[in-house]
Amino acid sequence: MKKLNVKAALGATSAEESVKVSGWVRTRRDAKGFSFLEINDGTCLANLQAIVDEKCPEFGQIHEFTTGSAVCVQGALVESQGAGQAWEIQASKLELIGKAEDSYPLQKKRHSLEYLREIAHLRPRANLFGAVFRVRSRLAYAVHQFFQEREFIYVHTPLITASDCEGAGEMFRVSTLDPKDPPRTEEGEIDYSKDFFERPTYLTVSGQLEAEIFALSHSKVYTFGPTFRAENSNTSRHASEFWMIEPEVAFCDLEGDMDLAEEFIKYLISDILEHCAGDLEMFGKFVDKGLHERLRFVTERPFERLSYTEAVELLENSGEKFDFPIRYGANLQSEHERYLTEKHFKRPVTVYNYPKEIKPFYMRQNNDDKTVAAMDVLVPGIGEIIGGSQREERLDRLDAAMEHHELSKEDYWWYRDLRRYGSAPHAGFGLGFERMLMFVTGVGNIRDVIPFARTPGNAEF
Repeated sequence: MKKLNVKAALGATSAEESVKVSGWVRTRRDAKGFSFLEINDGTCLANLQAIVDEKCPEFGQIHEFTTGSAVCVQGALVESQGAGQAWEIQASKLELIGKAEDSYPLQKKRHSLEYLREIAHLRPRANLFGAVFRVRSRLAYAVHQFFQEREFIYVHTPLITASDCEGAGEMFRVSTLDPKDPPRTEEGEIDYSKDFFERPTYLTVSGQLEAEIFALSHSKVYTFGPTFRAENSNTSRHASEFWMIEPEVAFCDLEGDMDLAEEFIKYLISDILEHCAGDLEMFGKFVDKGLHERLRFVTERPFERLSYTEAVELLENSGEKFDFPIRYGANLQSEHERYLTEKHFKRPVTVYNYPKEIKPFYMRQNNDDKTVAAMDVLVPGIGEIIGGSQREERLDRLDAAMEHHELSKEDYWWYRDLRRYGSAPHAGFGLGFERMLMFVTGVGNIRDVIPFARTPGNAEF
């Protein structure tokens, strides 16, 4: 007897006399003398139909095979007589592995996304989320494939850190001290020398600084792991725990960084178009009818490049009414970024050379002493999807930037050492994995592309 999953059964090239398929019942339809079971095991969007008639020994207990129940079906894989699928199983034996109670919340009807978030332990069985998490898996594979094909070294950077890469201070503290009665110094401050790590530590907001260490020994590296932001934001694009992809390349300048970022975006989208066609078809029908057009839009067009100064001038002269007025020295808002990609250039856009006042301390200062070698990649429908820069490799310039940002040289002694012992130009960027997943699926809320979303007030599962 051949054991098949649903995807393999539906993709069979010939009939089989005896197969076994396990999964969960999506629906059951009863008629006089036979029943239809729709079986899904998560391997693909489509269900496999099993026909159970009176010849099957378990036919008398068919009412026990309720929606949501785990089952095993044995029988012959035969050509389907109905429309919509090529193959079905003529059941000769049924096994009820785990019955679902009548209160099973995923019955055959449409459920709101808000409701499904409340049952995150069951929502992966829903069609939409089954597709989202299959695409998530494939997208993660494509990330590693892209960098491994280009001989990047994969580096695991720490989740617990004493460094604030972004300098924003929005970090979760890691401590074993008693919150009700922590030890205190003579000045009355909390004495972190008595804590587990003997100093204040936090969950990381980025693996970039540690990736720079490895770039300056292994030339081309990347990180791909969870990062954390203690930002009290309840927007559809922000989460407190999310995954970041951060390559770092030695002997690379801003232009090389932009080349890599643009190539990376096109690669990921092309891979999903090739390998997730069935799931993308569903997203195009029920989530975002313009999804395929937007994905092709990015893969088939060259990226436009312009400086931040040029972008601001263009926006100021556009005649558009923006909710956030555009001015030099302010960050571009999503509406500005989408105007550039969707209305003006009608292609993806990379903006570079931002004012140094609005960027972190580690970005390389340009010769004009006003801007830094930073870049953002913008795509239609979402705006910024990648942010990166050439890093400051000159110790005197780095020290000046740290002083400007009021950062302690002692706290970053090891980062400064990289500029003292064989410093070299290097560059990198960060891509929010979930934001990329939102782009390729059309799903509009980051909570719906993370298996168990962590947002303010929400850490139930």
